[in-house]
Amino acid sequence: MKAPDTSAARILVVGDVMLDRYWFGDVSRISPEAPVPVVLVRSEEERPGGAANVARNCVALGAQAQLLSVVGKDESGARLAQLVRQEGIRAKLHRDGSIQTTQKLRVIARQQQLVRIDFERAPSREVLASKLADFKEALPECDLVILSDYGKGGLAHIANMIRLARAAGKRVLVDPKGDDYSRYKGASLVTPNRAELREVVGTWTSEKDLEQRAQRLRESLALEALLLTRSEEGMSLYRRGRTLRVKAIEREVYDVSGAGDTVIAAMGVMLAAGMSLEGAMRVANRAAGIVVGKLGTAVATRQELFG
Repeated sequence: MKAPDTSAARILVVGDVMLDRYWFGDVSRISPEAPVPVVLVRSEEERPGGAANVARNCVALGAQAQLLSVVGKDESGARLAQLVRQEGIRAKLHRDGSIQTTQKLRVIARQQQLVRIDFERAPSREVLASKLADFKEALPECDLVILSDYGKGGLAHIANMIRLARAAGKRVLVDPKGDDYSRYKGASLVTPNRAELREVVGTWTSEKDLEQRAQRLRESLALEALLLTRSEEGMSLYRRGRTLRVKAIEREVYDVSGAGDTVIAAMGVMLAAGMSLEGAMRVANRAAGIVVGKLGTAVATRQELFG
């Protein structure tokens, strides 16, 4: 597949950001205090997560990314802002003293995750309102909008954002969360995984049943398309009057965390670069196959995709 020119693609990413922390260690004994392993930590790593990982993937694919989000007035928020700058992302991260920056701490030993510890608190309405003003200001400077909803409260104004972006002639891609998709009405593309779609449309009994449920949802939300990511079964793209399926790239799966970030970033960058929905889907499928072979929240680079 010929690589499109992505250097001029300008992606605006809005959503819930988080700091992904990894503690790597060894386990050689069980604690005398409780029947749990004792991990001797040997190294630590920090990476941008959530919407920040989406923006990071956009940059890795050669695009320009601007990020809007909310963090706490704490060490984790400052560290996340530093990491985002290092990735070459233009970011406006509002600092809210009433919240704690969302963190996900993963403890890993023998290449297995032993435990994940989350720290989070929803941002205040006042900060979210100012983010909407920033969104309006940033719209003319972008070609496409990605809304990354992790259900942490950072997208309280998502319906307004979709309306404003569509009125400005911008495509809007949404990575959804929860069982109420009505707030995504009018978006261009929504990218649920199987569990997320099942929460909204119920359990399907066959491929035909799945297609009917997905198409009904697409029509009710007035979407251009719905992209269902299906892990080892690949992806399905539902458009008006047609469905396209692609098989997953056969690779050893090491870690699926963050794969959805890579998929929506690849879709956004390729569409902004002028590729068709079907072509962008094939690239996104290849990108997903690359990142699941890496540990933690990772990126698929332009070089890995196109050589």
